[in-house]
Amino acid sequence: MPTRRDFIAGAASSGLLAAIPLDRSLLLHGGEHPGARSFALDDTDLTWVPRLRGKSRAVFDSPQHGEGGALFRAALWREQVNKAFGTPIEDVTPVVVFRHEAIPLVMDDAFWEHLGIGRDLKLKDETTGKWAKKNPIGSIPDDPKSPFKDYNIPAFIKRGGIVLACGLAFGNVVYQYKEKDKLSAEDAKQRAKEHLIPGVIIQPSGFFAVLKAQEEGCHYMLGS
Repeated sequence: MPTRRDFIAGAASSGLLAAIPLDRSLLLHGGEHPGARSFALDDTDLTWVPRLRGKSRAVFDSPQHGEGGALFRAALWREQVNKAFGTPIEDVTPVVVFRHEAIPLVMDDAFWEHLGIGRDLKLKDETTGKWAKKNPIGSIPDDPKSPFKDYNIPAFIKRGGIVLACGLAFGNVVYQYKEKDKLSAEDAKQRAKEHLIPGVIIQPSGFFAVLKAQEEGCHYMLGS
């Protein structure tokens, strides 16, 4: 079963995108839990729309976590368009929408460790072999020579990529904090927002975000 590292290695050597297996388990951390809808965040924040640049636009839809495959594909696509056609990087706009089972990928490492996300998503740390305590695409590696330095959410956003999150699925994050930490709904919402990776924009729903991006000229790609 190929890992995230295998994906990068294969893409770098062949220029082709390797397939990443999908974890289809329906967990609290992914699907819209029946009790979580009342905790959903309906943030109709469209500030990302004016950031769409150039004619080369694509939205990568990520309903499963796929070890962050949607973001890898989006970042690689941008580089490939630049290399193949000479299109300036700033004129190529990739959008990634994390929804449904992929919503933990927009949360920071503290959330992952506190809620035991690695165990629930059956993701193990490649170094220790234990359940992952960190979001695999949540931060820029300390090593500037790391092959993953450009394949993470902070670096992706810094280079002009757009990352959107489903407000309905985010309700599950709120629900988890409420249940685990015995918080009120409002306090749980605040706690969840504090652990959202900076730069990620919450939308009313993932499908709202995907369809709005297409309306704005983005070609659709099922990212993972």
